[in-house]
Amino acid sequence: MKLPRRKFLHLAAGTAALPITARIALALDYPARPVRIIVGFAPAGGTDIIGRLVGQWLSEQLGQQFVIENRPGAASNIGTEMVVNAPPDGYTLLVATFVNAVNATLYDNLNFNFIRDIAPVASIAREPFAIEVHPSVPVKTVPEFITYAKANPGKINMASAGIGSGNHIAGELFKMMTGVNLVHVPYRGAGPALVDLLGGQVQVMFASMSSSIEYVRAGKVRALAVTIATRTPVLPDLPTLAEFVPGYEFSFWTGIGAPRNTPAEIVDKLNTEINAALAEPKMKARLAEWGATALPGSPADFGKLIAVETEKWGKVVEFTGAKPD
Repeated sequence: MKLPRRKFLHLAAGTAALPITARIALALDYPARPVRIIVGFAPAGGTDIIGRLVGQWLSEQLGQQFVIENRPGAASNIGTEMVVNAPPDGYTLLVATFVNAVNATLYDNLNFNFIRDIAPVASIAREPFAIEVHPSVPVKTVPEFITYAKANPGKINMASAGIGSGNHIAGELFKMMTGVNLVHVPYRGAGPALVDLLGGQVQVMFASMSSSIEYVRAGKVRALAVTIATRTPVLPDLPTLAEFVPGYEFSFWTGIGAPRNTPAEIVDKLNTEINAALAEPKMKARLAEWGATALPGSPADFGKLIAVETEKWGKVVEFTGAKPD
């Protein structure tokens, strides 16, 4: 039987719309089961803390558990590769960070390309670090620390969450700009590194404010300066490193990523909810406690941030000659 042209076109248009309708239905039903959020670092570090905050919000708003899974190792590459290889269905997400941008240059044999293989979902926040020393270190200012370090080359241990971590790169930038010789001691996460700083096993750490500010306030570690260009309201008397090392600036960003080819409708739904979280007064207040700045925006905005940061810090990695073990 031959269909009239108008009826044929109508049926064809309806058939073409089916995939779109199915995708919209998928997004409306999402999530239908618990979602994993992979953190590539050990518990208790800044990335873990922020991931749990966002996971709790998404759980409350979307009616399913967003469960944090810590998969530390290889400067977050183990966790990242898990997400790269996961089904692109929105049920495995990644807390993406500054470290992913660094790793693109630091590692030349990765089994993935972060920019190609991870779909940007939403940026979360940018936060300052602080240069912090154990109270046994006989310095109270950045100039005193530089003088002390130059008088004790190779004797001061600098902790980090691993090679290529924010703590490491912030410290390498400091070494590069001041000429001091600090011994890098990498850990499997910022939490274990901070524990050893508190115990005096290491003497200095460029630590995230989210993971260390309470120890600073309690006097368990001594903060010398923040790493951003302006002083932070949470510790207004703490100077910036740039006041003593002109041009120094470092901040650490976090966001959420998903496997490549995750349906755009699911990405957009997650993006909308995360932006709503960043606008919520309690969330804004919590971030402000650490001196962090919320980074609302579209998936495309987050993608641009990742591209810019990958190029910027790649140059620093090449300059310092940093290599993974």
